[in-house]
Amino acid sequence: MSPSDSSGISRSDFLRGMASAGLAVTFVGRSGEANAQDAPPVPQSGNEPKPATQATLEYNAMYRNGLPFDDVQDFEDSRRGLLAALPDPAIIKNADGVPVWDLSVYQFLGTSETDDAPDTVNPSLWRMAKLNMIHGLFEVVDGIYQARGYDLSVMSIIRTDTGYIVIDPLVSSETAAAVWKQLVIPKLGDKPIVAVIYTHSHVDHYGGVRGLVNQADIDAGKVKIIAPEDFTDAAVGENIIAGNAMSRRASYMYGNLLPRGPLGQVDGGLGKSTSSGEIGLALPTDWATETGQKITIDGVELQVLMAPESEAPSEFMFFIPKYKAFCAAEDACHTLHNLYTLRGAKVRDGLLWSKYLQQALDMFGGDMEVLFASHHWPTWGNERVVNHIKKQRDMFRYLHDQVMRMANSGMTPKEIGEVIRLPPGLATTWACRSYYGSVYHDAVAQYNLRLGFFDGVPANLHQLPPTEAGRRYVDFMGGADNVLRQAKESYEKGDYRWVAEVVNHVVFSDANNVAAKHLLADTYEQLGYQSESGPWRNFYLTGARELRDGVTQLPTPNTASPDTIRAMPIEMFFDFLGVRLNGDRAAGKTINLNLELTDTKEKYVVGVENSAIHYSKDKSLPNADASIVTTRTDLNDVMLGVSTMEKQVVEGKAKLTGDPKKLSEFVGLLDNFEFWFNIVTA
Repeated sequence: MSPSDSSGISRSDFLRGMASAGLAVTFVGRSGEANAQDAPPVPQSGNEPKPATQATLEYNAMYRNGLPFDDVQDFEDSRRGLLAALPDPAIIKNADGVPVWDLSVYQFLGTSETDDAPDTVNPSLWRMAKLNMIHGLFEVVDGIYQARGYDLSVMSIIRTDTGYIVIDPLVSSETAAAVWKQLVIPKLGDKPIVAVIYTHSHVDHYGGVRGLVNQADIDAGKVKIIAPEDFTDAAVGENIIAGNAMSRRASYMYGNLLPRGPLGQVDGGLGKSTSSGEIGLALPTDWATETGQKITIDGVELQVLMAPESEAPSEFMFFIPKYKAFCAAEDACHTLHNLYTLRGAKVRDGLLWSKYLQQALDMFGGDMEVLFASHHWPTWGNERVVNHIKKQRDMFRYLHDQVMRMANSGMTPKEIGEVIRLPPGLATTWACRSYYGSVYHDAVAQYNLRLGFFDGVPANLHQLPPTEAGRRYVDFMGGADNVLRQAKESYEKGDYRWVAEVVNHVVFSDANNVAAKHLLADTYEQLGYQSESGPWRNFYLTGARELRDGVTQLPTPNTASPDTIRAMPIEMFFDFLGVRLNGDRAAGKTINLNLELTDTKEKYVVGVENSAIHYSKDKSLPNADASIVTTRTDLNDVMLGVSTMEKQVVEGKAKLTGDPKKLSEFVGLLDNFEFWFNIVTA
């Protein structure tokens, strides 16, 4: 079977249960979710992708035979209310004429609603890839509109007494501005934006704000920026501490390094991909703070339902009585969502998520006539809306509760992931399928949420690292040639998960074993062709590409926009310095620095001792090794990497007293992270 379905399940079990429903930015390094949507040209070595094997054809046929492809309701819903669209192929460019969004690269998908998936793409993922190609400005109800298909996320617009409220203004300023100027103004009228709402703290829900509103209007009170409580810390902080590793992994998750096509990236699950334009962050002026709170904006009332630690650390949903519409943020999309995202992030709580959806039904269920979210298309009619929320509620609750039932019975996370099955009523529902999250990795995540990484088996408490384990496994199995000989036999039988496991040992034991790398690449490729999840497919196919061609050194993505740096609390910056501190180089060293920021009136002592950073607020040491007086504005340039503290001292932007060598010594203890580190080899 596939990564999403677990091996060993019979065809009859698959058809009865379709058990592993749903695999769940983003811009590399953007808070939460992928990078440039179009993969830069990658040099080819002649190691071209292989066709689908017979085992893959048979595997994908089970999806074709086991899911209701004759149900085209989603296609009808995704096209409903179309008012206008950018001309096909929809391409949005930046000021330099470079595309930041380009749907032309996906024209291979076609427009048919029938199942015409190629052999190299899971039919269910192919179906979602087509749905995510439907783009334009749509009327949800008279007074609520959506721009879909112009970024990973959806921009929603509410008509108010004198203007508009914008909900989640996409990833990039270019895509947001193009939608507004080319679609909203011509079709809905040129009225002012009176408020922008960020439903949650991932970049695809705030990054395009600078393409719609200017800071002067925000400062003058003409435009409100409304966000859930703790939004700024969550938006700025989620990817800072582990940002480099998270960004590198996101390049795999979103297929940024893959060509678009039936042999490469076809979809991201939540949308086609992410735009690659400028990211901004206008800081909130107003806050959603508690469930039941009512916020009135230019004649439109919102009734708040807070949902922190569901899909994002800071998130809220809301009901709009005037339109009988419920905005579900990212908690009820048309997919099983991530309870753990493969780019890396904190595990999300399926139990809490399900409770928020139940609360939505308790508070507003009888009045909802339409549901819209931050991704995908709306759902209309009270009965259908309630049913959709119930199934999303039950899906997350089932995963959490069944994992913990099995864990309390003594099962380990991998054992649970292998056998857990969504019940048929959920597994055969398109909105519960594996387009972004997966039953397997969501289940393992819930185990980790409650019990951590250790499965209780003593042998797993202190395992050897991959390179050392790889060498010993290969020796135990009779050497690399013998392992590859047997692995090729397993490959011919379609036993790809086992081949991946054993050949990975060979590759990690010897990164120069070309035969092993090519066999592992072929194996990853077939697993990718079978994957229902966009992220799983992208991980497998990117791994295959890098095994064949090596890591291609492309321009490194910018992991922090100027707006993000300006919004970063200074203590978060110190915490990141602590992550960069090389403990070995710092051994035995003690350094204390005073830092005074004159514009924000902040004082800190920042020190190194016992190979760790420490800092204290509102302190100043008379015997510090060095003291620095500067402004937060100038420090931002240092944080952005456009200047150094030493340079600013020379330029007179910063004043340094004490021993300047101590500042240089401190800087010398900090590592600079290499973005293009190896993932599929040692």
